[in-house]
Amino acid sequence: MLRYVVISLVSILFSVYFFESYILFKDYLSTDQILKNQLLKEKIYKKSTGKNWDNRTRFQIYENKKKINNDIAIRFQPSYFLNKQNLSIFPLSGISNSETIHCNENGYFSIYQSDRFGFNNPDEEWNNKEIEYLLVGDSFTHGSCVNRPNDIASVLRTLSSKSALNLGYGGNGPLIEYATLREYVAPNVKNVLWVYCESNDLFELVIERQNKNLLRYLNYENHSQNLKNRQKEVDELLNINFEKELQNQIKIETFKSEKQLSKNNKLKYKILKFIRLDRTKKIFKKKDTKYDDIIFDEFEKILQSSLNLSETNNAKLIFVYIPEYRRYNSSNYSDENYNKITSIVKKLNIDLVDMRKVFDNENNPKIFFPFQQFAWHYNEDGYKKVAEAIYNLTKG
Repeated sequence: MLRYVVISLVSILFSVYFFESYILFKDYLSTDQILKNQLLKEKIYKKSTGKNWDNRTRFQIYENKKKINNDIAIRFQPSYFLNKQNLSIFPLSGISNSETIHCNENGYFSIYQSDRFGFNNPDEEWNNKEIEYLLVGDSFTHGSCVNRPNDIASVLRTLSSKSALNLGYGGNGPLIEYATLREYVAPNVKNVLWVYCESNDLFELVIERQNKNLLRYLNYENHSQNLKNRQKEVDELLNINFEKELQNQIKIETFKSEKQLSKNNKLKYKILKFIRLDRTKKIFKKKDTKYDDIIFDEFEKILQSSLNLSETNNAKLIFVYIPEYRRYNSSNYSDENYNKITSIVKKLNIDLVDMRKVFDNENNPKIFFPFQQFAWHYNEDGYKKVAEAIYNLTKG
């Protein structure tokens, strides 16, 4: 009897480690493909611009620029504070009046001068008597990873010759976006653009709804932090936390530069990961892209509240649906979440700019992503396409 138990246990153990080996092999192929794609991007960039891809980190650029400009910052997003429940103030923007280092997916780092409230706008936009467009959203709205005037808000300014305020920020989800509207929308806004990204907005909501600071916006109609008059406090909090992150990064880069992790240690670490079945465990811990009905109910509640807020301020709410790259690189991309979200938008009778349908009309939608390779964001042409679709809906 003991013999059969031992044989069974050995068989199970062999199967599990065989599966771990299979995942390891797939990871190797995946990493190899990522490297090949990056090298291809660098080659295309070099050929089209004559320049080398900027392979520096944000922190290396920061250290260089800090020598000549004290008002320099790295994008530091509101979602950083989601796990902090006892803040006296919850920031909804970045550091104000600073040259802000953003991101690189197109060969160069996008950098912008933040406005008086820490958003990606020319500061004078806040002085306009009427705001034609006010945008809320995540990194797509923020303008990752392009420079002005190629983000959505800037293109809208060019097309319409009217004002546009960009209140988007990377890492934002629906609850932060609603809170941002509550703090910054005003009766001089004509169109509120709610820019929804299909890749992660629902996942962001799952996390955001656990933060009591943000839930106050949804549960109490008159809740406000009065952020427009507290930017000094916002900047102080962001700078303190940014300095901590900067010191951590310096330690990491020093660690790498001194080569404290030898090849022998790396090999030991990889063997340990294999023995622990890290990759197998990760497979079973992966989050499903399906969401409970309560998340869609919560999203509908947020969108309804945003609609009410817009109408109270005599503004029209317009919903802009943004597709991700993986939709165009998969033969079985699910439309389940897309159908549920667009159904909510139609149920609330909100005008919809459906960029999924716009992109689907193109022979090759990948042209709107950097070098037609996997990327989290659009290239300049992609952002322009979104702005044109919005403009065409609103210009009449």
